[in-house]
Amino acid sequence: MTISTTAKAVRGGLLAAALLLTGAAPAQAAAEASFPVSGDYLYLTVTTGDARSSDTRGTLLLCDPPQGHLHAAEACAELTTAKGDIAALPAKDTLCPMVYAPVSVHARGEWGGRQVEYAQTFSNGCVMAARTGSVFALDG
Repeated sequence: MTISTTAKAVRGGLLAAALLLTGAAPAQAAAEASFPVSGDYLYLTVTTGDARSSDTRGTLLLCDPPQGHLHAAEACAELTTAKGDIAALPAKDTLCPMVYAPVSVHARGEWGGRQVEYAQTFSNGCVMAARTGSVFALDG
């Protein structure tokens, strides 16, 4: 199996997982998964809470054209400016409460032809939004 074939298989698997998470029927997900994802994409998850009680949400962010969540266009523009490096996004000058309500984020995909992997836990949603902009704004 070549690297290109492996990348296509991973893309198809990510698309199938995203479709299953969004409630698409398994037959429809299998049909959709046969078409590889092209261009810049990230599979995003946001987990609120700690290990005892948590809620995880996820989506596939596509950027040509922007789709995946309500702020996809803004997220894609921010990622384009940062060349796909989520850690390089400029932090917003925001005052956040000193309340511990952990939020963990994870992104995996491809941007500009290179693999992207990002994982971080923030003390609360305000800090997450200040550090990651619209990228993980899955709830609108």
